[in-house]
Amino acid sequence: MEEHKNTQYRRPDETISLDELKSFLWGAATRLRGQIDAVGYKEYIFPLLFFKRISDVYDEQFEGFVAEGGEEYAGMQAEELAIRIPDGAHWRDVREVTENVGQRLVEAFIAIEQVNSGEEADGRVIGGLDGIFGPKDGWTNKNKMPDHIITSLIEDFSRYNLGLSSCPADEMGQAYEYLVGKFADDAGNTAQEFYTNRTVVTLMAEILQPKPDESIYDPTCGSGGMLVKCLDFLRQKGQPWQGVKVFGQEINALTASIARMNLYLNGVEDFSIVREDTLAHPAFVDGSHLRKFDIVLANPPYAIKQWNREAFMNDKWGRNFLGTPPQSKADYAFIQHIIASMATKTGRCSILLPHGILFRKEERDMRENLVKMDTLEAVIALGHNLFYNSAMISCVLVCQINKPVERKGKVIFIDAENDVTRKNAFSYLDESQIQKILNAYNGFVDIDGFAKVVTNEEIIEANSVLSISYYVEGINDEGFDIDDSIQNWKCSSESLNNEFELLVNMITDREHV
Repeated sequence: MEEHKNTQYRRPDETISLDELKSFLWGAATRLRGQIDAVGYKEYIFPLLFFKRISDVYDEQFEGFVAEGGEEYAGMQAEELAIRIPDGAHWRDVREVTENVGQRLVEAFIAIEQVNSGEEADGRVIGGLDGIFGPKDGWTNKNKMPDHIITSLIEDFSRYNLGLSSCPADEMGQAYEYLVGKFADDAGNTAQEFYTNRTVVTLMAEILQPKPDESIYDPTCGSGGMLVKCLDFLRQKGQPWQGVKVFGQEINALTASIARMNLYLNGVEDFSIVREDTLAHPAFVDGSHLRKFDIVLANPPYAIKQWNREAFMNDKWGRNFLGTPPQSKADYAFIQHIIASMATKTGRCSILLPHGILFRKEERDMRENLVKMDTLEAVIALGHNLFYNSAMISCVLVCQINKPVERKGKVIFIDAENDVTRKNAFSYLDESQIQKILNAYNGFVDIDGFAKVVTNEEIIEANSVLSISYYVEGINDEGFDIDDSIQNWKCSSESLNNEFELLVNMITDREHV
């Protein structure tokens, strides 16, 4: 234990570079290789990072109070801090423990959560740190996390001062997002539940143009990256962001905790993240209606089958105004929830979705009703591999409750399917590609081979298909004829449907032989 005793913090005034912070955090995570599966890294590294950060920030603030008015004054002021740490629950208290370290950590986590608990509303705890450290059983399982592994992790984190003076909020936030991405890389397809390609999120935030003092909501918030990106949009433009009200809902308990940590570590304190099923139990309501927000952005889980369709048919929150989606695909349930959550004057949304929602036959009537509402403003086709660890093609739907007069009765289709950069097996949108899409969206005019403004009537005439390639044709010498394209699509679609039905019948017949 001599190494444990001799390991010291850096000096409080010694800064840590962003690259050094990233390297250190990933290095700490790799200690868990061979001990637990990669998908479980986040269950341990994020709580330790958060615990160390709030302990160092608390010390920094307390010492400032001491310098200002002495120990007694500091004690009184500490009771008013945004995050309080009770006696015996500080990082240094746990660091002194040599046996049953996991149990001691859990006790500290629980003490911090309890002293910083939020307010109860409708049987749920809103705000505060309640449950923020996530599931705790793993820490006390010595087969999975023996004392020497936990002690090694604690000593790794103890090498650095993670207070605000040595590690500002924006740097901590960037390192946190880096770690989220690294965990997603290592975890494989399970990353989809908590991580969305950040370059796509940048595009969505730029489209929505958040303003100071607006409210922002993500009904399937994952690790909170979309919410943070909207605040970054304001910060980078030098606009006040502290007054922005941030709301999120996430069904996975650990992921909801990660989102809350993410916001705190990015310097955000005025937010509410609720762990609950958005379709079954929307957390943010106002009497008999859903609460309304200026901005809604989301990457809902796509094509989920396990949801209560029967309840949605008679939804008490009125979220079936377009119709009831099929049991096998709840995408339009989320779309309707999002539209119903938009403020009546300023509401606008950006939703990342799988390409199938644009043309699937069983959702035709809902698409028609969406077009008739005249809230749909843009449909943007994105390229392959922008869903994390998936080759699936994605799209972005943009809606406004009050579209500008010149955009009423129209939708712009933007074909950015080929505007993707791929490097080191990772797909993303570079700055020029994001700007190209933004220019087309903001300009709202036809661009040969890239964008087409189409009237609502034309869309409905085309069987309410929203496929971008149906309206935007590649550049060629003969130009673009929408009537011919519609007819060609109808013929090929009918042929494909007939062949598919024939295949299903053949399979069914063989099963009954």
